Amino acid sequence: MSGAIVTFASSVSFLVYVLAGYPILLAIYARLYPRPIRKEMVRKRLSVVIPVRNGAPWIESKIRSLLDSRYPAELIEILIVSDGSADRTEEIVASYPDRRVRLLAIPSSGKAIAVTRGLEMVSGEIVVLTDVRQIFDRDALSKLVACFAEPSVGVVTGELVIRAGLSREEYNTGLYWRYEKWIRRNLNRIDAMLGATGSIYAIRRQLAVPVPSEILLDDVYIPFTAAFRGFRIYFEPDAKAYDLPTSLHSEFWRKVRTQAGVYQIISRFPGLLWPGNRRFIHFVSHKLARLLLPFAMLAAAISSFGLPEPWRRAALIGQAVFYGLALLDPAIPENNALKRLSAVIRAFVVLIAAALCALTVFFRPSDRLWKETRVGAARATESANDLTR
Repeated sequence: MSGAIVTFASSVSFLVYVLAGYPILLAIYARLYPRPIRKEMVRKRLSVVIPVRNGAPWIESKIRSLLDSRYPAELIEILIVSDGSADRTEEIVASYPDRRVRLLAIPSSGKAIAVTRGLEMVSGEIVVLTDVRQIFDRDALSKLVACFAEPSVGVVTGELVIRAGLSREEYNTGLYWRYEKWIRRNLNRIDAMLGATGSIYAIRRQLAVPVPSEILLDDVYIPFTAAFRGFRIYFEPDAKAYDLPTSLHSEFWRKVRTQAGVYQIISRFPGLLWPGNRRFIHFVSHKLARLLLPFAMLAAAISSFGLPEPWRRAALIGQAVFYGLALLDPAIPENNALKRLSAVIRAFVVLIAAALCALTVFFRPSDRLWKETRVGAARATESANDLTR
């Protein structure tokens, strides 16, 4: 058997395993060997920390959604950490007519520093970390806290619900997120969570640690520090936060940042790559393997030229059609039936390209990988009002 055949078959097999095989095997295992927890509503003082830079379009709706929670009002405090905001964020928070809302203004230092400074300034038994744009469901805080009735639980993450998109591009971004949540639910069932959702997660105060300034993924770094101390990371799907869909351009840069952050996590927690770690197979199959997908696709493309006929022609034509649809997708009208296929392929290719671009974390400062996520402010406000009425 030629080297080209082996390379092509291995590359394709790897792609199939990572994208479909592992998730399906995980789902089967999770159904057979679930590890549920005990949940009970308990009264604990909550400190909500919101790091933000230039969040004026969303900050009022965010605060209102938290204060309107079905959780004892006297047990909630909210700390807004303004990381060098140059808009009206600090003015809005400073004048907010509720003593439970506080402002900490710091020079522009990056999210990791903002999170660390926020953790230093709060004293609640449970710290809830969230971003400025996402609106909390009224029961979200209660659902998060109920999971801490289980002593082994150290971190609880909620579910980020992406609202319906207006375009096929936005729809496919949301479709990808639903695929990710399906995998996350199954990881959760067997106590193998690999992080939290940055827009809605909570941690026991005594487990919260400072975040190194260069870290891109506080929502993975902080949970893993708890996990390596023997505590469970739990996903509570009934604790919901709502967000608007983003463009593929914004999702590309978000994915570059998150995939670059995985390289940092590996360097900080090398034990994840030790076969004796119970998260080993899941981290390698779900996180590390995602970083290798671009190289597998490149290997499949190059080795296609060495395949014997008729396999060479079939492989080359198939890949040409695949990548051609990705390139043509922006020019295909939304109402064209072909758009259903081309938009999915384009979204997949763009996200694979992001994994390749994540290598830049080794050549440039990590703060250069942060890009502002853009959504329509008016649409965000309208959405927030609908959810908090």
